[in-house]
Amino acid sequence: MNTAEETKTEANQQMGRVLENVRTVIRGKDEQVTLVLSAFFAAGHVLLEDVPGVGKTTLVRVLARALGVQMSRIQFTSDLLPADVLGVQAWDSQKNEFVFQPGPIFAEMVLADEINRASPKTQSALLEVMAEKQISLDDRTFAMPELFTVIATQNPLEHHGVYPLPESQLDRFMVRLDLGYLATELEKELLLQPRKPLEQLQDVTNQLSRSQINELRAEAQGVHLAPEVASYLLALVTKTREHPALSLGASTRAALDFAALSRAYAFVSGRHYVTVDDVKYLAPKVLVHRLVLKQPRLDASDRSRCETLVEELLGQIPVPR
Repeated sequence: MNTAEETKTEANQQMGRVLENVRTVIRGKDEQVTLVLSAFFAAGHVLLEDVPGVGKTTLVRVLARALGVQMSRIQFTSDLLPADVLGVQAWDSQKNEFVFQPGPIFAEMVLADEINRASPKTQSALLEVMAEKQISLDDRTFAMPELFTVIATQNPLEHHGVYPLPESQLDRFMVRLDLGYLATELEKELLLQPRKPLEQLQDVTNQLSRSQINELRAEAQGVHLAPEVASYLLALVTKTREHPALSLGASTRAALDFAALSRAYAFVSGRHYVTVDDVKYLAPKVLVHRLVLKQPRLDASDRSRCETLVEELLGQIPVPR
């Protein structure tokens, strides 16, 4: 076995250990766990949208523990201010000067819980940090940790006290997922367990060092994306910009995220090349939340209409041979 093959095998083993560790607490959600891990190794942000109580917060806590990354949690509420997220310049009487006190956003994995309960003013504070991994305060710029990733949970728009996220912020999320309810048998097993999932966090152990995470990210970035598969991906993105039912299609950032997530998903799945099936599978998860209908209804039906539209486009674009 040559060095390249040994590296691939080692990377696959590391990913397998992380996935198995997460499964000790998160049951029946292998698809979602794989996608969140893929986004993390693609250095992208994740939006988890679903009803309360299906395990969104637990999933993030377990992933952070299994990866061994520093995590912070921000509970978004209607009275949350930008300074509560980013931090403030506070007067230090000993130094006789203003000193920056970092907010909870300064972490390797940030759980933004119920992100759409915060006001638009607070939402706007996240735009720079999510896109550029830095914040600007007064005349100074502060960089985020190298592994900085936001995993946000969002309540459905029909719920009380939520604000729709602006298009510019939605575009900063690489992927949007929902968890859904557990299968009946798995939920029954959960009821029969003496401990709740969050109480099982101590059973999850750190599997990776910082250097290993950086190596895995580099491996994910190096996954082969064939020119014909890239053309297929770009054709799909372009079609969203031309569709008569849409007032806003996918951006260039969306195309870059799509390609990066496709590489990382292939990598986490144990492959070092992207397939057309990868692109087809990931398309709704990467594109739907970025699309804006010309005649929106401003309810859950908008999402299903955009999902149908993406599926139709997938059927129209010739598959490369």
